[in-house]
Amino acid sequence: MDKKLAIKVFSAAIICHVFWGFSFMASGYALKLTHVFLLLSHRFLLAFIVMSLLALFGFAKLSLRGKRVWVLIVLGVLEPVVYFFGEQYGILHSGTVFSGVMIAMIPVFCTIAAALILRERPTAGQVIFSLISVGGVVCLGLMGGRSGTVELIGVIALIIAVIGATGYTLLSRSISQEFTPFERTYMMIAVGACVFTVCAAIKCGFSPAEYLRPFADGKYLACVLFLAVCCSVICYFMSSYIITYMPVARETVFANLTTAVSVFAGVVFLREPFSWLGLVCCVLILLGIWGVQRTAKEEHSDG
Repeated sequence: MDKKLAIKVFSAAIICHVFWGFSFMASGYALKLTHVFLLLSHRFLLAFIVMSLLALFGFAKLSLRGKRVWVLIVLGVLEPVVYFFGEQYGILHSGTVFSGVMIAMIPVFCTIAAALILRERPTAGQVIFSLISVGGVVCLGLMGGRSGTVELIGVIALIIAVIGATGYTLLSRSISQEFTPFERTYMMIAVGACVFTVCAAIKCGFSPAEYLRPFADGKYLACVLFLAVCCSVICYFMSSYIITYMPVARETVFANLTTAVSVFAGVVFLREPFSWLGLVCCVLILLGIWGVQRTAKEEHSDG
């Protein structure tokens, strides 16, 4: 990867996970007004409309004729469908600490799976720094204070979420030469819009008025637009773009940046309490991300 491309990829990774970090705040407000199925339906349906308009007016190229579209459908089932179902029910039935620790393990599982399946073997330095970053996320989760009751269904749901995220990362990486980032993103969002809208329709009793009721709140509309455009269209496109050029071990560690940004957003905008220990955890997260990229550069330069 040349220097110019590297700058683009790293910039995309940072922007992507900064947006996802702020998504927790937007989702938190929106979920006070409606059920999670309706929020996910609104989010992905609006994102699908935006993606379709981009393709219709020629801002992006969508060419799926003669290609293995079923692979993209599987990709969309893994992420966002399987992941979001697993994450939401996992949090509901296990509490924030356990679910946070489980979700933080996704980069580790992705790195191990990539080494076994894609033969992308990380260096010893990448493994160490990845664990440092994950450790920072785990410590932040333990500082949250609300452990909740861990139920078996919650554990199973979170395992499903981890499997979904890992499967998505590996599949997207393996088909990156066959499908463009836009094509992968378009089908992912299309599948999410279909599945979540069916779930939302059942939840609200197929009532259009009930389905549209949350939009009476202007702030809800702003939250959904942010989640749809920034956190779905832009972030999923950037995620597909990053996966195309960056090995899994280097790409997935950026997920921990989302946690650090969400903590920052909570402190600055929601006036949530923060401590020096929390700052140390955030530094560990950033140090781990930097270290994974740095050790990979050293390996490349030495080779």
